[in-house]
Amino acid sequence: MSTVQLPTASTGTDASTTTAPTPAAARAGTRTLLACLVVAAPLWAVVSLVQAGCREGFDLTRHPLSALSNGSLGRLQISNFLLAGLLTTLGAKGLRRVMHGTPGGTWAPRLVRVFGLGMVAAGVFVMAPADGFPAGTPAGPPATPGPGGYGHMAAGSIAFTALIAACYVLGRHFSRAGQRGAAIASRVAGTALLLGDGWAMGGGPAGTVTLAVGVITAMLWVSVVAARARRTA
Repeated sequence: MSTVQLPTASTGTDASTTTAPTPAAARAGTRTLLACLVVAAPLWAVVSLVQAGCREGFDLTRHPLSALSNGSLGRLQISNFLLAGLLTTLGAKGLRRVMHGTPGGTWAPRLVRVFGLGMVAAGVFVMAPADGFPAGTPAGPPATPGPGGYGHMAAGSIAFTALIAACYVLGRHFSRAGQRGAAIASRVAGTALLLGDGWAMGGGPAGTVTLAVGVITAMLWVSVVAARARRTA
C-alpha cells in the first residue's frame, strides 16, 4: 500500500494521510472478486445435484431443484441459493472491472449481477411443497403457491431472463474480440437455458430436467468466462 499525502488548509497542524491501493493490490482484489464468480456455479450445481440424488421422495424428472428448499433439509438448499447468489453478485463487480470499455462491458456484468440478486431472492422465497415432495406431500400441484411460491417464480423469471441475456451479450463481446469459439459457447449456453426454461414452462415432459440442464449450463459458462478473465486480470 502506498501512502498519499493530501493537502490541507494552513492551520498549523500536520497534513492528514490516507491510503490508496497500488495497481498490484487492485489486481489482487479483482482476481478475488472473479474467484467468487468462478466457484458460484459449480458450488450450486454440486450441492443441488447431490441432494437430488439423496433426498427421499425427490425425482428430478418431476421436481425442480428449487423444491429442495422444502423439508427437514430445506435450509441446505436455501443456503445454497443465498451463497451462490452472493458470490455471483460479488463476482459481477470483478467482471465489470475486466470488461470495462469493451463491447458488452457494461451490460454483461449488470445482467450477471441481476442474476445473482435473483438467486438470493429465490433463496428467500421458497416454493410450496408439491407432487410428493417432501415425502408425504400429496401428489399434484399445491392448492395455492402462496406468497413464497409467487415470490420464487418472480425471482426465477427475472434471474433466468438476466442470465440468458448475459450469455448473449457475452457472445457479442467475444465475437467483437475475434474469439469465435467463446462467442459460440456463450450463445449455446444462453440458448440451452432459453429452450430448457421454455420447455419446462410449456409443460413439456421432463421439463424439470431440461430446466436444470439449461440453468447449470449457462451458470457454468459464466464461471468459465470468469476463470478466463481471472488468468489475465
